[in-house]
Amino acid sequence: MWNRLREACARVFRSLRLEPDSSKESGTHNLFEAAAVYVSARAVDDQERVDEASGWVSPEALSFGVSELACRAVLTLAREREESPQAVARALLGLPTR
Repeated sequence: MWNRLREACARVFRSLRLEPDSSKESGTHNLFEAAAVYVSARAVDDQERVDEASGWVSPEALSFGVSELACRAVLTLAREREESPQAVARALLGLPTR
């Protein structure tokens, strides 16, 4: 059991490593930079930039970065609006409040 848990954690850590950017001559992008570019490109429907950011890190790392960005955005909006994070998230998704 511990061995499987250790292997799963190792896979997650490997997916979060920096990977070289093939679109630039030099440099790397981290998962948070990839997530920021990916989400902002999706917001303005820039498919070329979405595809570019998707290639910077592994799909797992990008998913983690997008999730982290969503959490931080909801928390920031909740503080600004003086509402609960759940209320803000539901409002952003157009869901009825409970």
